[in-house]
Amino acid sequence: MTLARVFEQLAGAGAPVEFAAYDGSRAGVPGADIRFDVRSPYAVSYLVHSPGALGLARAYVTGMVDVSGDMYTALATMQRVFGEVTPRDKMKIIGAVMGDPLLRAATTRRLDPPPQEAPFSRLPLWLRHSKRRDAKAISHHYDVSNTFYEWVLGPSMAYTCACYPTDGASLEEAQAHKFDLVAKKLGLKPGMRLLDVGCGWGGMVMHAAREYGVKALGVTLSKQQAEWAQKAIADAGLSDLAEVRHQDYRDVAETGFDAVSSIGLTEHIGKKNLPDYFGFLYGKLKPHGRMLNHTITRPDNIAPSIKEDGFINRYVFPDGELEGPGYVQSRMNDAGFEIRHQENLREHYARTLAAWCRNLDEHWDEAVAEVGEGTARVWRVYMAGCVLGFEQNWIQLHQTLGVKLDDDGGAAMPLRPDWGV
Repeated sequence: MTLARVFEQLAGAGAPVEFAAYDGSRAGVPGADIRFDVRSPYAVSYLVHSPGALGLARAYVTGMVDVSGDMYTALATMQRVFGEVTPRDKMKIIGAVMGDPLLRAATTRRLDPPPQEAPFSRLPLWLRHSKRRDAKAISHHYDVSNTFYEWVLGPSMAYTCACYPTDGASLEEAQAHKFDLVAKKLGLKPGMRLLDVGCGWGGMVMHAAREYGVKALGVTLSKQQAEWAQKAIADAGLSDLAEVRHQDYRDVAETGFDAVSSIGLTEHIGKKNLPDYFGFLYGKLKPHGRMLNHTITRPDNIAPSIKEDGFINRYVFPDGELEGPGYVQSRMNDAGFEIRHQENLREHYARTLAAWCRNLDEHWDEAVAEVGEGTARVWRVYMAGCVLGFEQNWIQLHQTLGVKLDDDGGAAMPLRPDWGV
């Protein structure tokens, strides 16, 4: 049985895509906007030994499977056409493999994962989140290439969910609005001190210093991020107010901050470590100090916090764990914070990722030259898949604001939110 015939059995003869295989077989609609090419029998080996998204990702990252056309549209179409692959469907694939001598020979060899896969992501869960392990995980994801990130993220160099003030706002406008929303929720004023943990390329640090006259300290485990941020701070003439260190947040010795921002770091902390994490941040604040936690969340606490064999854990965010918004808020509350506000920016992250996808497509040839085709492919499929994830409520993005009360229970908060809701 040809691969095209297997495709037709799974997707139907009228699937609105073009399918082509190395054996010369064809299926689907010739000239369709989306085309899938299976370029090697070893692609089937990945699918047989690692069924599901991980096997498909490995085949795509290596180039054994190619996708022509818009990746988001391709993934959405695959989801609509294939739906759930049943055990019976899997038996059809195995039957086709066993009936083809070339495929049978290819699949008897279990291929090594592509080099873009983080080898330590396959280690047991209990070994995660030591300082050394966290440094490896952050470096794997963020120390790719500052130039690559400049192409994908745009001038803001903000690798977190933007907040779109209007339907027609640009990515840059939305990122600036996000930083300003955080600043207003924190009640920043000239002369205050801000600690920004997991600060990335320093966007929040520089915004707080430039727009609010705040003395801001950012810390990141990515050496490349810290170097880029320090140069950007100097170039902007903000060195007297802003600083970014290559440092684990747990090693910050200073205390008595007026505000703390955690934008996109909680995902890297680990479920079991959240009480200590929020307790540490609580201890860094003065009374009346506010902490804004901005994090990707799950829509519930039923699913596990991490899918160890998932594509994102293996290739993108090693050791990343997601919790439901209620769980995150409870851990903040138990650490001492009084919760004052929470909101879900799920749709905003779908838009943010779609903009990053467009940026990558516009710089595809340069990106491949900079980081290699395998890494560029990881990012292409990861970001497009996440657009679907946020659109369809597989994942969410919550901002949760907490305040450290004084000994008399005072919060020094406005009677109503003054940052605009």
